[in-house]
Amino acid sequence: MKKFFKEFKSFVTRGNVIDLAVGVIIGGAFTAIVTALTNNILRPLINWIIYLCGGGEGIAAYTFLVGSAEEMDAAIYIDWGAFLSAIINFILIALVLFLIIKAINKAHGGLGKVKRGFLILLDPEVRALRKEGKTWAEIREIDNKKAAEKKAADEKAAAEAAAEAKANDPATILKEIRDLLKEKK
Repeated sequence: MKKFFKEFKSFVTRGNVIDLAVGVIIGGAFTAIVTALTNNILRPLINWIIYLCGGGEGIAAYTFLVGSAEEMDAAIYIDWGAFLSAIINFILIALVLFLIIKAINKAHGGLGKVKRGFLILLDPEVRALRKEGKTWAEIREIDNKKAAEKKAADEKAAAEAAAEAKANDPATILKEIRDLLKEKK
């Protein structure tokens, strides 16, 4: 039982779970704000605009299916303002979430550069080059050359592996046998 609580504690105190909980709470609060904006400000404005477009007579913001404006409680109607405000609500929340995720991704990209910088500082070769008096630009150039050489070597190895796989392909072997038999005839 003690082990169970220890595992549970490590799960709950992990950064991802806490970040997720904070995100859900903030998202709920933001959703309440946007819903209040659309229901209490935008929806009446939309209904008013629809009313004005209808000539200012009656309640044009609603399409009555059963009943009339005089008996709103008993009537069945379509509230166009509510529908349009829900669409605006969705768009606003999606836009804010997009901007937040974009900012988080940008921050993660920056952290990757910082992490690489620390790894470079800890690299014994880099430290030796710094002791030799090389500048950071020279070290970066050396690093870029090594990366290019590694990429070329990887591409060459991949091409060789592909050629070997093609040579060992049963279809290729059968074609070679067919060609040899044609030559013997």
